[in-house]
Amino acid sequence: MPDFARMMERQQVLANFGEFALRSQDLDQILSEACRLVGEALGAGRAKILEVHHAERQLLVRAGVGWNPGIVGNLRLPMEEHSSETFAIEAGEPVITQDISKEDRFNVPPFMKEAGVAALVNVPIFLPGGRTYGLLQVDDTRPRDFGEHEIQFLRTYASILGPVIDRLLMARSLHSSEERFRHTVEAALDYAIFLSDPQDRITDWLPGAQAVFGWTAEEAVGQPSAIVFTPENRERCQDQREIETALKEGVAPNVGWHIRKDGSRVFIEGSTRALRDPDGTLHGFLKIGQDVTERRRAEEQLRENAARLEVLVAEVQHRSRNLLGVIASMAAKTLGEDGAAAAYQARLQALSRAQGLLSEFGSDTAEVGALVRGELEAHTEVRPPKVAVSGPRVHLTVRQVQNFSLAVHELTTNAVKHGALRDGTGQLSVTWTVVRDETGQRLLSLDWTESGVDLQPDRITRRGYGRQLIEKALSYALHARTEFVLGEDGVRCRIQLPLE
Repeated sequence: MPDFARMMERQQVLANFGEFALRSQDLDQILSEACRLVGEALGAGRAKILEVHHAERQLLVRAGVGWNPGIVGNLRLPMEEHSSETFAIEAGEPVITQDISKEDRFNVPPFMKEAGVAALVNVPIFLPGGRTYGLLQVDDTRPRDFGEHEIQFLRTYASILGPVIDRLLMARSLHSSEERFRHTVEAALDYAIFLSDPQDRITDWLPGAQAVFGWTAEEAVGQPSAIVFTPENRERCQDQREIETALKEGVAPNVGWHIRKDGSRVFIEGSTRALRDPDGTLHGFLKIGQDVTERRRAEEQLRENAARLEVLVAEVQHRSRNLLGVIASMAAKTLGEDGAAAAYQARLQALSRAQGLLSEFGSDTAEVGALVRGELEAHTEVRPPKVAVSGPRVHLTVRQVQNFSLAVHELTTNAVKHGALRDGTGQLSVTWTVVRDETGQRLLSLDWTESGVDLQPDRITRRGYGRQLIEKALSYALHARTEFVLGEDGVRCRIQLPLE
């Protein structure tokens, strides 16, 4: 056959293969047809495509014609250092062997010798970007000198084959990803997922949406997305505002009560996302929402219970203050107006102030600073430098508050009568911090320090009720450790109280 006619025939082969590749989406089918066409064009009995597996350093006979059953799709060749296939792949150049029996450059795989291969030519197949896919190899059963036109034909063929393979590999990968995504979405029955068109009419209703809202795909597709909105939200045009926000910002929150097919309510936490083509054309909306109805109802129940409890606590504390007031009034009428009655009333009033702080904080705790300042302010002005109060925010439980407030009351009344708050010469410092003991237990450590006081001699030896309360009652009731010292210029008291 004249060279010109042969060249035209090969050009026709390339054209036929290009048309076939455009029509087919099956990679194995395309590779097999490529082998058949190139084998016929070069008048050889056999052709094959070897796929590189870089991680295993192997070549898989991915497609071929003229080979015994079991070779194509199964046979794997090691990428040996001295094989023509490995050289062609690593050098990126064609390899030609005119006569295998005289070949001393490369090792020839045994299966090719067994099949009677006498001559071969191979060219690398590159994917876009220069990545190597494998080899296109033509094998002849007769010794043969492959000419330059044949080599260039194979190279052209391989250059067409590379982009075709790349397109189909990407399509396969995309299809696999889509399949995984579809299975994931269909299995997520707690998530209502559906799509709508630019007019916000439902186009795709996935199983999760049916599980959450109750409508089947046949019932939902074609309906406006607003079917899942409650009547009051429709009246407020919530669906329209959601779409407008998604169009403006790309995504809009979709959080709130929705309605099921049976009329019951479901609380959804989700979003609506505008779907656009690369050129910005809107082609619909993606709506994803999680059913959190049980969690929402539990949260609402907790809030309602907390509100009821707060009201009950406030009422109990209010009644406690009233009861303390009644007791104080009865004590005044019963005991008269002597010093003992006044001291008793003062202690009841201290307890009442503590109850008031518990009511103010709205819980079963009160803050140390508020307790100290409240007691001092009931007797004097808290102004530096005469009175200095400082410390971090530390809360005591209701069980601790009662005894602690009485101890502070006793220290305060003692300072007013005999110590730093008696006249203008003394000073009072009340500080506290949180420390840990040798076991790691957190402790409130409060220091009450008076200075500049001219103590009366009888006060140095006398142990009144207040001191006994501090040194014994706190230790017994709250496991506190106390130090009470009558110094030369005033009282020094340290209270270390375990924090709960």
